[in-house]
Amino acid sequence: MRKEKISSAVIRRLPRYYRHLDDLYRGGTVRISSSALAKSMGLTASQIRQDLSCFGGFGQQGYGYNVERLRGEVAEILGMNRNHTLVILGAGNLGRALIENFPFAANGFRLVAAFDVNPELVGAPLGGVPVLHMDELEDFLADCSASVGVLTVPARVAVESAQRLAACGVAGIWNFTNMELPESELSGVRVENVHFADSLLTLSYMISEEPV
Repeated sequence: MRKEKISSAVIRRLPRYYRHLDDLYRGGTVRISSSALAKSMGLTASQIRQDLSCFGGFGQQGYGYNVERLRGEVAEILGMNRNHTLVILGAGNLGRALIENFPFAANGFRLVAAFDVNPELVGAPLGGVPVLHMDELEDFLADCSASVGVLTVPARVAVESAQRLAACGVAGIWNFTNMELPESELSGVRVENVHFADSLLTLSYMISEEPV
């Protein structure tokens, strides 16, 4: 039985669990103990058991975890089997890199279209994905709803673009604009902000520290 409220820390560890279990599964591992899983992930066995207990009981005393089953359970918890669809707003450098290189399908998403205002990009498919003009966004989403909108547009149009997506009924926004979006103005749409600079500056801090 799933608990009423799952902490964000647990939720953010779930993709790491899935990624690790997927590697084990593809490597032929059939079962693994919580202690072995913890050691390979740099966590504690109690942490793993506590995290997974938020969603039910998956292990077996004296046996551990069936890797294939647990991988499938975590995938289900993450919504990877729900046929999510996705559109990208902004088909420039970053948008193009995501379209051509990011494994959307392997993560449970089907990329259905990209949108841009650049006449040199509109009308020329990228990686098999149609690139439409931004003026077509509302009509397209009226006919082909999307679960998530990805923002790789310039920051100056980030809020407007997010509001258009929210008005079209998207459930979530994956935001690469380096600008925090006001969720209070987005009709309950969930936002995941990605700041490359935050990650780089965190690394900067770590390498700038005096050695122990």
